Amino acid sequence: QVQVVESGGDLVQHGGSLTLSCVTSGFTLDYHTIGWFRQAPGKEREGVGCISSSDNRTNYVDSVKGRLTISRDNAKNTVYLQMNNLKPEDTAVYYCAAELTYKAYITRRAGEYDWWGQGTQVTVSS
Repeated sequence: QVQVVESGGDLVQHGGSLTLSCVTSGFTLDYHTIGWFRQAPGKEREGVGCISSSDNRTNYVDSVKGRLTISRDNAKNTVYLQMNNLKPEDTAVYYCAAELTYKAYITRRAGEYDWWGQGTQVTVSS
């Protein structure tokens, strides 16, 4: 049974840091690209960034470059989203998702991802 479970969401102050974890099971994490997404109230889901399966290539949306970092520990079946210098506009529910099939490219398009977690709330106070 495939499971994707996010954790680590919290209330933090503007300029603070937070690390989210995405623990997977039911499949071999090594072979799958993982994406992080977020959805704020009243807004569409946005691809924050992703990390490839084979060579740990990453891709980030411009608004988080230099502040958010995705990493993976395949031995622990875990992908991390390190968030620094958080801003109120980062407030959202954050989701982790895995691609089912291998692709030579990596993408932040939500439709390319097959297995999703339930999300974890990040709130940044001003």
